[in-house]
Amino acid sequence: MTAYAIMHVRSVRPSPQITEYLQQIDATLDPFQGRFRAHGDDFTVVEGAWGPAVIVLEFPDREHAHGWYNSPAYQRITKLRTDNIDGDVILVNGVPEGYRGVDSLNH
Repeated sequence: MTAYAIMHVRSVRPSPQITEYLQQIDATLDPFQGRFRAHGDDFTVVEGAWGPAVIVLEFPDREHAHGWYNSPAYQRITKLRTDNIDGDVILVNGVPEGYRGVDSLNH
């Protein structure tokens, strides 16, 4: 089942380290078949409070998502992000084709 890494960015301190992080992240995703699905500040808040950006990465499954996040290649660059961006990151499973909201009642 498809899985996603989602980051809710609360604040960003622009720096050369953010540029370095962005220049290196794609290479960390490739071995785990990860790809960007959303990245940036072009969104509309319809409920709640959101920071300046949201990022969504897609992986074939949760194992690939965990593998990417825990990989030595990604862990080497995380400090570039965490020293300059305040945010929250989650890994979450997608839902199967045809899923409906009422399906959550069966869990």
